[in-house]
Amino acid sequence: MLRGLYPPLVTPFDGDDRVDLGALESLAVELIDDGASGLVALGSTAEPFALSDAESGAVVETIARVCVDRGVQLIVGAGTVDTRATIARHEALAEVPGVTASLAVVPYYMRPGEAAVVAHFEAVAARSPVPVLVYNIPYRTGQRLGADALLEIAAIDGVAGMKQSGGAIDEDGVRFMASRPSEFAVLCGDDAFILSLMALGGAGAIAASAHFATDRFARLVAQADGADAEALLPLVLALFAEPNPAVLKGVLHRQGRIPTPDVRMPMATASEAAVDRALGALESLSLRV
Repeated sequence: MLRGLYPPLVTPFDGDDRVDLGALESLAVELIDDGASGLVALGSTAEPFALSDAESGAVVETIARVCVDRGVQLIVGAGTVDTRATIARHEALAEVPGVTASLAVVPYYMRPGEAAVVAHFEAVAARSPVPVLVYNIPYRTGQRLGADALLEIAAIDGVAGMKQSGGAIDEDGVRFMASRPSEFAVLCGDDAFILSLMALGGAGAIAASAHFATDRFARLVAQADGADAEALLPLVLALFAEPNPAVLKGVLHRQGRIPTPDVRMPMATASEAAVDRALGALESLSLRV
């Protein structure tokens, strides 16, 4: 069910620090037209923790409308640090049209331990009205999960897959990919490792870099072509040279696709030099077949 390329949309802000829903809708349409299989609303690239409840609801409503109109999948970020709030956010997805799955991050900061993380996802999946896609990103959460814990999570009824952002392809990751249930979808969340994870049986990618050269990222996911991976790597590295999504928003603004490059504090806007490097990488990519 979960297969292909899913860009996690940024949240555009206008000059008065309001969410620009028109720019968001235009971005969503562009990415689908350029080959995305679906979209992610309220992923970490969207700065969800800097949005009010009303803003979050408007963002989801806008992206959901586009996904329904275009007949593509929608994944909505619904995870947070504690189990009760995560369950409540999942239950609210019953009111959102066209949702394919939630995106639920491993509980962060508290580092509850592997057994407690497994129990957390059992509780969430039991109450969720949609399949759960677990977001494993240990360098943000502070909670590392070994292969055995990952396989326990993959066996939970209602957990359909995982966004895997381990920062590397290590022994635990390889063992997990080799032993997971065949229907369990693993999507790469580290843009630089898409080819590697696809080679291990990955189902696709949630790639913030795919705001640009979307068709090339879609082809990389579909064909696992090493030439595409090599060509896209300089762009990926440039876009993540400063904390995400600052450089992405800087480039989108320079392209005239969003009204400002602004991120909300404590994030900081990207340096001009970082945006220049990313634009240079994008221009070089356009010259390659």
